[in-house]
Amino acid sequence: MSLTVISYHRTMVRWEPDAAGRLRTAAVELFAERGVDATTVAAIAERAGVTERTFFRYFTDKREVLFADQGQFASRFVTGVREAPAGASPMDAVVAGLREAQGFFPPERRDGARVRAAVIAANPGLQERELLKMAGVAEGMAAALRDREVADPVATIAAQAGIAVLGAAFAGWLAEGETRELPELIDEALRALRSLTAS
Repeated sequence: MSLTVISYHRTMVRWEPDAAGRLRTAAVELFAERGVDATTVAAIAERAGVTERTFFRYFTDKREVLFADQGQFASRFVTGVREAPAGASPMDAVVAGLREAQGFFPPERRDGARVRAAVIAANPGLQERELLKMAGVAEGMAAALRDREVADPVATIAAQAGIAVLGAAFAGWLAEGETRELPELIDEALRALRSLTAS
């Protein structure tokens, strides 16, 4: 085995533990540069420094890269609702879900989230998938509320209201020039919702 091959092998072993993360980064960068349709799995793998075979070890297709953490994302909302205090109102339980999920978006993820959002906004198919993802989150929270003996339509309305609050806060967080963090923007959106319902 030549020194070149040994060096390459050691490099691949050293980077392998973060292969999925590098593939996600490479895919989003290429989607932003070329568009989703013009980006191939081979190009993603090459930029990430891995093989196509390694790509398919983590993702079923290139679009899956944008939604690979969907299950973990949704579970945070449900966990927050389930762990809300026993006497919490339906809306307060949903807010607990939002609080649990906001940790999914630390400050250092804002730039990457902006790029991902722009990629999705430019592709109708991805927009539809993002909407379906959030609909699934809403249904998960509604189901958790039903487990807390909250009947419909209250469970469904509260969960959908929570998603609306998150959507408004998240859009603000992604806005150019915005310096406030997501928890503060969620509080602002909640105040707007409460003001609206009070009136």
